[in-house]
Amino acid sequence: MPELPNPILSSGQAPEKLLEIQREFTREWTELWQAAARGELASPADQRFSGDDWRTSPVHAFLAHAYLLSARTLLKMADSIEAPEPVLNRLRFATMQWLDAMAPSNFLAFNPEAQRRLLESGGESLQQGLANLLADLQKGRISQTDESSFEVGRNLATTEGAVVFENRLFQLIQYKPLATRTYARPLLMVPPCINKYYILDLQPQNSFVRFALEQGLQVFMVSWRNPLPADQDGVQHADWDDYLEEGVLEAIKAVSAISRQDRINALGFCVGGTLLASALAVAKGRGQDPVASLTLLTTLLDFTDTGVLDVFVDEAQVMLREQQFAGGGVLAARELAATFAFLRPNDLVWNYVVNNYLKGQSPPAFDLLYWNADGTNLPGPFYAWYLRHTYLENNLRAPGKLRVCGVPLDFGRLDMPAYVYGSREDHIVPWSSAYASTTLLRGPMRFVLGASGHIAGVINPAARNRRSYWARDDDDRLPASAADWLDTARECPGSWWNDWAQWIQTYGGRQVKARTALGSAAFPVIEPAPGRYVRVRAT
Repeated sequence: MPELPNPILSSGQAPEKLLEIQREFTREWTELWQAAARGELASPADQRFSGDDWRTSPVHAFLAHAYLLSARTLLKMADSIEAPEPVLNRLRFATMQWLDAMAPSNFLAFNPEAQRRLLESGGESLQQGLANLLADLQKGRISQTDESSFEVGRNLATTEGAVVFENRLFQLIQYKPLATRTYARPLLMVPPCINKYYILDLQPQNSFVRFALEQGLQVFMVSWRNPLPADQDGVQHADWDDYLEEGVLEAIKAVSAISRQDRINALGFCVGGTLLASALAVAKGRGQDPVASLTLLTTLLDFTDTGVLDVFVDEAQVMLREQQFAGGGVLAARELAATFAFLRPNDLVWNYVVNNYLKGQSPPAFDLLYWNADGTNLPGPFYAWYLRHTYLENNLRAPGKLRVCGVPLDFGRLDMPAYVYGSREDHIVPWSSAYASTTLLRGPMRFVLGASGHIAGVINPAARNRRSYWARDDDDRLPASAADWLDTARECPGSWWNDWAQWIQTYGGRQVKARTALGSAAFPVIEPAPGRYVRVRAT
C-alpha cells in the first residue's frame, strides 16, 4: 500500500485533520485493493473514465480509481491548511490544476481508449495526433472545433444590416427590420469587448439579434475593435474612460440621432454590461437620461464574489500589469483565452488533448467554440484599470468612490427599469453576484435566472424550447439575498428569451412602419454588416 507523503506541519495544517485524512485514505485504499482482488471494481464515476475500455480492463479500472482516490485526498489536504481564504483558494486551484493535468487519461501509456485506436489504425491515429499537435503549436492554441467550417459574414454574423458609424474603438451596426411594423424606441446591444460581438448573432437558428428583430425591435450593435500591436492611431493607450466616452456614450448618441428618439433601450452582456451601467451612471451624473430601460446579462457591478477568477488577481499581479502598460500596449487575446480555458481545464483543455492528440481525432464543427477561439486583444491601460478597480478593489459599487469621465460614479443614480439575468452554472459571473446588481440599481427590476453556464445559458434559442429558467411574479419586492429569491422563484420551461421579449416590448414605445433605409443623412451607410472590425483576427 502506498504511503502518503509526510506533511510539513509548520505549513499551518492541523495535525488532527491530517490524521483523519490519512486514516480515511488508508481505509478507502484497502477497500479499493480488496474490491480489485475480487474483480468487483465498479465503473469509475468520472466522465474521463466512463468508456468501455476503462471499465472492461481491470488494470485500467484500478488505475482510474487509484487516481480519483489520490486526487480527493490531496484536495482534502489542501483544504485542511489553516490560512486566509484567498491563500486557500489559490492553493486549491493550483492543486486542482496539477491533478487534472496528471490524470491517467491524458497519457498514451495509461489511456486504453487511445491505445486501442493506435492498434486498430496501425499507428495512423498517432501520426494524425502528432499532425494535430504541430498544427496547434503553429496557431498557438488548442483547436476546439473545425475552424474551416465557419467564416464571419458567410455563415456566422449573417443578419442583414449595415455599419452606420465608426471610430477608433467600435463600429455601430444597424440591422434591417424583419417585421413590417417596429417599436419606435430602438435597442442598442453592448457586447463584451474581450470577445467578438457575434456571440449574439451566430447563425439564424441561434441568433439573439434575429430573435429581437422578429419581436418587432429596431436593433443596433456595438462591434468593438480588435486592437493590434502594429496599430498607429493611439488605440493602445485607450483606458476605461475612453471606452465609456468614445464607446458606449457615443453609440447611444448615434442610435438616438438615427432613430430620432430622445431615449433608447440598452442591453449589456458580461463586461459590456459593466461598461454600459458605468456609462449610464456618467450620463446621469451629467444630468442626462438617455436610456428608457436597461438589460444586464451575466454582468458584474458588485465584484465582492467573482468566483474562481479571484485566484488570478492580487496586488502584485495588478501592479505588474500597471507597470507593463504604463506607456500603453496591447494585452494579447491568447492570455485571456488561456485564463478562461483553465477555469474548466477538463472540458476546455485536456478533453481536446486526449481527443485531438492521443486519439488523432479532429474536433467537430461547433459555432460557439469557433467564436470562443476568435478572441480579441485589449488596450493595456483599459485592462490594468479594470483589474484594479473591479476584481481587486471593487470600487464601482461604492457611490462616489471613483471619478469616471470627470463624474463621481454612482450606480444608485440608475433608476430606469432594469431586466437583470444570471446563469445558474456560470463559473465566470456567479449568479448570486449577478443578482447583487439588484441591490445597487434603484428603478423597478426583474431578475431572471437561466439554466446552464455563462454562454450557453444566455444563448438558449426560444424556438428550441430547451432548458428552463426561474422567475418570480412579485419583482417589486426583490429580497436582498439571492438565496431567498431562489427559494420563492418558480421554474419555467424553455428559454428566458420569451420572458425578456415580453418585458422589453413594454418599453418599446408606439409601433410604427418599419424603416426601409438604414442610417441617416448624418450617419450614412459605411459598409454592409458585419463590417471590418469583427473580421480582424488577434495576433
